[in-house]
Amino acid sequence: MLDKLLYIDPGTGSMLFSIIIGITGVVVFGIRALMIKLKFVVSGGRAKNTSSDTLPICIFSEGKRYWNVFAPVCDEFEKRGKDIWYLTASADDPALSRDYKHVHAEFIGEGNKAISRMNLIKADLVLSTTPSLDVFQWKRSKGAKYYVHLPHMANDITTYKMFGLDFYDAVLLSGQYQIDEIRRLEELRGIPAKDLKLAGIPYMDKMLERLKGAEVKAADKKDPVVLLAPSWGNNGILTAYGAPFIENLIKTGYRIIIRPHPQSFTSEKELMDELMAKFPESDKIRWNRDPDNFDVLNEADILISDFSGVVFDFSLVFNKPIIYTDPSSDWTQYDCSWDENELWTYTILPKIGRLLTKDNFDNIGKLVDDCLNGSDAKELADGRDLARSQTWCNIGHGAEKVTDYLLIKYDEITKEPEEKEG
Repeated sequence: MLDKLLYIDPGTGSMLFSIIIGITGVVVFGIRALMIKLKFVVSGGRAKNTSSDTLPICIFSEGKRYWNVFAPVCDEFEKRGKDIWYLTASADDPALSRDYKHVHAEFIGEGNKAISRMNLIKADLVLSTTPSLDVFQWKRSKGAKYYVHLPHMANDITTYKMFGLDFYDAVLLSGQYQIDEIRRLEELRGIPAKDLKLAGIPYMDKMLERLKGAEVKAADKKDPVVLLAPSWGNNGILTAYGAPFIENLIKTGYRIIIRPHPQSFTSEKELMDELMAKFPESDKIRWNRDPDNFDVLNEADILISDFSGVVFDFSLVFNKPIIYTDPSSDWTQYDCSWDENELWTYTILPKIGRLLTKDNFDNIGKLVDDCLNGSDAKELADGRDLARSQTWCNIGHGAEKVTDYLLIKYDEITKEPEEKEG
């Protein structure tokens, strides 16, 4: 009888555990916040109309995989001598080992622990690239005044899960079509208009800056490097086309680099083991698992991928052609399902690359040749210029624009009432 009375079902137990973690976290975080708030004031940062345990400006990062998105912004704050707090859910986030004076990085726990901390945070302004604020577990904190979203992609903003950005106060974008997409959603749903600004894409700016200082990898017309970098899952190239496609690639005689999505080695381990055993490394094929994809993108002459953001990094930053698989998908659970307009991604892909299908992958060699040296090469180069103009504003200045916005907005939301009236 006593056992039954003391029994807690797993769902309730998980909820209670999250609550306990949240309460504990907010007490500890409050003490730490008071200490770093004092550092903020001493360092010359402005802190008007904020309680002693309120962070002025902070970043929430789901983990180290988003460091490339936030690093340029953190560097810009450091450069200007302005303080910002970087709260990460990864214990090995690169930010934690940086020698910053004005970027205050802190590991706030993984998973539910990090979310619990953010749900109770006191901050004037929160910047994040995580969608679905106030939709699922991550809730708007009553102690936070303003939430700003910074995308981690260079394509349609409506490819987030449904209501992904509805409860943000502002979104920093890189193309006018993205603004139009959000405005159409706001009108359809009857929700308040967010503050939308064209800022740019800081992480792509950083890649471009890095490229300018990197060793030039001249394309070898006789022996080009073909990079196969698919997503994971049922629609990924390695799952959908498998060994026969790799065999066709090898037959071209070109140098082949295969870079599976990191998740493939967890969720599709059996497939990866099978393919790597069947196609061992040689002078014509190698497998790449570098944490940083810059060098392999720089080395490749052409990219073969599917519906992945890497196609835009490769084509727009490195200015090289792509071959892509059919991006059709079931969008019923996504924001774009509300919009009758065709996705920008669907309209631009045929202009920057060529479509790979099961009907033409036997002729992959000709497809590669046409993209690199044939009649398609000039057309695809023009398409890349068009895509760049439509989806990458303020090239080279994205971090500056994001930082400008955050500092100006912080001043606006922390003004004393009499200042606002005046």
